[in-house]
Amino acid sequence: MKRRPPKLEWLFCALVALAPAAAKADPPADLAQRVEALMHEYGVPGATVAIVENGRTTFARGFGVTDLSAPHPVDADTIFSTGSTGKAFTVAALAILVDQGRIRWDDKIVDHIPWFQMYDPWVTREMTIRDLLVHRSGLGLGAGDLLFVPRSNLSRRESIRRLRYIRPATSFRSGYAYDNILYMVAGQLIEEVTGQTWEQFVRENIFHRLGMMHSTDDDASRLANPNHARPHGRRNGPIVGTGDQAPLPVNTDISANVAPAGGLAISANDMSRWLAVQLAHGALPDGSRLFSEAQGRQMWNPMVIEPISPRPDYLRAIQPMFDTYALGWDVQDYRGSRLVWHGGAVFGSLAAVAMLPDRNVGIYVAVNSEEGEVVRGLMYELLDHYLGLPRDTWPEKLHRFKEERTAAAIAALRAPAARPAQVGPSLPLARYAGDFTDPWYGTINVREENGHLTVAFPHTPGLSATLDHWQYDTFVTRFNDPIMEPAYMTFQLDAQGHVDRITMRVVSPVADFSFDYQDLLFRPGTAAAAP
Repeated sequence: MKRRPPKLEWLFCALVALAPAAAKADPPADLAQRVEALMHEYGVPGATVAIVENGRTTFARGFGVTDLSAPHPVDADTIFSTGSTGKAFTVAALAILVDQGRIRWDDKIVDHIPWFQMYDPWVTREMTIRDLLVHRSGLGLGAGDLLFVPRSNLSRRESIRRLRYIRPATSFRSGYAYDNILYMVAGQLIEEVTGQTWEQFVRENIFHRLGMMHSTDDDASRLANPNHARPHGRRNGPIVGTGDQAPLPVNTDISANVAPAGGLAISANDMSRWLAVQLAHGALPDGSRLFSEAQGRQMWNPMVIEPISPRPDYLRAIQPMFDTYALGWDVQDYRGSRLVWHGGAVFGSLAAVAMLPDRNVGIYVAVNSEEGEVVRGLMYELLDHYLGLPRDTWPEKLHRFKEERTAAAIAALRAPAARPAQVGPSLPLARYAGDFTDPWYGTINVREENGHLTVAFPHTPGLSATLDHWQYDTFVTRFNDPIMEPAYMTFQLDAQGHVDRITMRVVSPVADFSFDYQDLLFRPGTAAAAP
């Protein structure tokens, strides 16, 4: 009997049947001019774009400069931090091991990492490799990201050990919530199975096999490459991400513990090779394979339905009807065609990798700043081009959307309802001081110094904050690192007037989900040393 395709797979097959019959060949004639105009309009220091059509690189070029403070021209070999687009590389590494018969997608994690634990013992026993990759673990959005944001001295192994203390937000496999920390586990699993670190395995089995000789998998290698794009961000505005007219260079070394979730830096020329092998379902030009066609199908097979946020009318055409997550890839419909893609963001750098498999076209766009309207806007313009659709002004429309969202957030922060009551604090500042510990995050040190409270974060080298009184027993953290989102820090007192616990929540309504302060609960005391 012929097997009926799973519902999600059947849905996308139906959508593909509606796609236009003919696609344009070759990139838009004015693509370079369009990129340069957008960079000038929105203040982007550097950008890189690659396009692969039918296995052939038809465009690979850099624009602008690698660093505003020491300008060096971007070329097609300049490496840009690509953020979460690197998740697909971790999945490909696992696919290689599946082809070798060393693991299976539905193996239990504890069969390969016996010391692995989630908060719930039942989830610990049932969690599979596939579960690590599709954001259905029950963890909240961005849970555990503060283990590596903005940097960390914790090892990958120690970060994973702390997973057992992170409370779930929902039941296991009940819905979608994006996370990074379980891709740490996927990277550790590769090491447990092969004896090689994730970095070594990716370098030898993917980068070297594909000839991606400029790409890097750790900060030391990225910074050692003189042709790397330095991240830039806007600071000193009402909220993080606004302010300076021109982006400023920022230091954003990606913690080694989270590299399997997004620690790669890749050039346009190298990404072209990755796009070509993806579109070829694992086949290499010499007739060998990086991974089997069967594993290629697994990677693109929709697994979890993602929620779709409503968009304003002027963006309705790019709002998908269906959005799903596969193994390291988003799979959705785009204007009647199947789109396999993933975005990437680290502080000061943005990227997008997108493919129209049924047109055999792949696209890569990256910038060394935080102007997402340029990355996503160019991506949509190029998708429209290869679908034979009229050009629209997606970068400009996305910029309008960003400005409206930012203005609403600033207005909310300045609204009368957001103004603090002129009450408190309840205690002399010295009585708030002490060491306080959250089971998964670790210990913070609150001190009274020269009439102010300060906080040190020992596992994040160099990070500290001054506490400004807000109202009652709540203070606002003013971090010494401009990357960090300010947070409300509330001291809750017991009946004797001693600090019983500390909670936190982010100030900005549009802060990145990685600032998961709301998951923290600090109690008096110092964390015990890890075994």
